[in-house]
Amino acid sequence: MHYGLSLGDWVVYTMWGVFAFMILDFAVAFARSFWSGSFDTTFLGYLKDILFYVVPLNLILSMTSIDPTHYTLIVLYFIGGASVIIKYAADIVKRFRVPQTD
Repeated sequence: MHYGLSLGDWVVYTMWGVFAFMILDFAVAFARSFWSGSFDTTFLGYLKDILFYVVPLNLILSMTSIDPTHYTLIVLYFIGGASVIIKYAADIVKRFRVPQTD
């Protein structure tokens, strides 16, 4: 399998990072609710997060062919991807710091 450092590879790695942090946040939230005995369906908000975070990133990526500078939308895509990863990392840290109440 080819793992490279080209721009196209970094685009794929960014989306992998977004999905990895979404899955990690889901697993932490699910495990905490499972062990506390209060199974909650608030994890369905991840469908909304896909609509609000992943679809716009894919839209930005699909519009790069009409970008006259050939880098503005790519930079915007990486900034958006990094901000989503930072958001989920902060959410994961917050889940470990705040004790759950019943």
